[in-house]
Amino acid sequence: MAKYAICEQVLVPVRKQPSDQSEMTNQLVFGDLLKIIDSNTNWYLAITQHDGYEGWVDKKQIRVIYQSVFYKCTDYNNSYCYDLTASATSTTGKTKNLLLGNKLPNYNNNTLNIANDTYQFSGNAFTPDTNITGDIILNIALKFKGAPYLWGGRSPFGIDCSGFTQLVFMMVGVQLYRDASQQVKKGIDVNFINEAVAGDLAFFDNQEGNITHVGIIINNKKIIHASGEVRIDSIDHQGIYNEEQRIYTHKLRIIKRLIVSLK
Repeated sequence: MAKYAICEQVLVPVRKQPSDQSEMTNQLVFGDLLKIIDSNTNWYLAITQHDGYEGWVDKKQIRVIYQSVFYKCTDYNNSYCYDLTASATSTTGKTKNLLLGNKLPNYNNNTLNIANDTYQFSGNAFTPDTNITGDIILNIALKFKGAPYLWGGRSPFGIDCSGFTQLVFMMVGVQLYRDASQQVKKGIDVNFINEAVAGDLAFFDNQEGNITHVGIIINNKKIIHASGEVRIDSIDHQGIYNEEQRIYTHKLRIIKRLIVSLK
């Protein structure tokens, strides 16, 4: 029978194999929910609730919770930390560090609740609105500008291209899968670059035709994406053009619109 868990640490590595030496394929952040499907001596094999991504996590770094607590924290209209860094202090004196994009379970009036712990949140919170605009998406995306690239990363202190797009869209209430090759399956096609608008996603392929990169359109000439760092580059019908290197770094495959109201 599956167990349930929540991440109460600011960042927790998810490993390919149950070993500290194994490749980090993903990260958990504060508020992430998991279903535990297997275990060994020191590790849980878990699936993240928001995207179904599977990997091994150290037992000491997550908190096992009752199924009822799990479902109480399951809310696709979560509020999120809107500051680069913040903290939450429980009534029992426990302090948790938080980062931009961390979920705030059961958030209400500057407090959040996990099981029997109530925390006072010190920062600014962002709650998704049903009226999602391109400007809202870009305002969130630009908060990550300059974040270093990290394979498997999901925070402003290290993030990969699909982790960046997933986190930005999660904060506006749109759930995406973890990898770019999965994210491309959502949304409707935008046929030409000059029809792209702020908040559209652009996907890029390699020589074998596999989707390997994704970024967020700013307008039909600019894109923000994680490549070395979260940066703004030029884009046209060929792909992303790095003006510093004077080369095309990514070949455009397709543009998708996830929110039909964007214009």
